Amino acid sequence: MPMFTHLQQRALLTLARGAISAAVLRSRVTATPPEDDAFTRPLGVFVTLKQRGELRGCIGFPEAHVPLREAVTQAAVSAALRDPRFPPVAARELDSLRLEISVLSPLAAAAPEEVVVGTHGLVIEHEQARGLLLPQVPVEWGWDRETFLRQICRKAGLPPDAWQRGARLFTFTAEVFSEEETPEPAAE
Repeated sequence: MPMFTHLQQRALLTLARGAISAAVLRSRVTATPPEDDAFTRPLGVFVTLKQRGELRGCIGFPEAHVPLREAVTQAAVSAALRDPRFPPVAARELDSLRLEISVLSPLAAAAPEEVVVGTHGLVIEHEQARGLLLPQVPVEWGWDRETFLRQICRKAGLPPDAWQRGARLFTFTAEVFSEEETPEPAAE
């Protein structure tokens, strides 16, 4: 059962888009989420930006430190302006961006055989290295469990078999929704 209603999802997407637009255009944020207890809970979140179906930015917080509404705003702005893999989003790109939000469950320690592709996201930790892949990533790339485990190691800058040699694994689930899948409600 989803954590959020369609209207709550839409409100979070609108909040994220408003924060990105305000940051890129250097204006005041105009979108504020409605008063809703669901937005005051601290939850981990990632905001993914896509442009013409390709990744354009993705930043988030795997663990909850601030209320969801603040985390969404911070992650959205960071995905647009601070993802080190991409240049900052320019004003001319705003209309072509498509947003996706992933609200994360708490992390749970897991053994490799417990990882379920299509259900779990992964975090791996070893010494100072840490990496995270959202649950939708292995599905989009057609990975099996072992490939997923090797790729999370790669993401953390670890050898591909670190998951077999003492690295700690954590799983999480995510409620994922996007502008394409959560359209504006029809006018009455």
